[in-house]
Amino acid sequence: MKTVKPNTRRRNFLLAAGLGGAGAVAVVSGAHKAPQPGARTAASAPAAEGYRATEHVLKYYKTTEV
Repeated sequence: MKTVKPNTRRRNFLLAAGLGGAGAVAVVSGAHKAPQPGARTAASAPAAEGYRATEHVLKYYKTTEV
């Protein structure tokens, strides 16, 4: 009968746990749906008007004055 050191068993367990976690991540990341053709995302939407200093923004700026 072959004796196995405790450290070897622990290393094997940690190796298996790491590989199992990587496999789970690969399965989850592959489950995402591809974007539909013609679907617009926030990144592909054109910028509306840029920065606007609205009333509530100006009010906040006044509260930060020293």
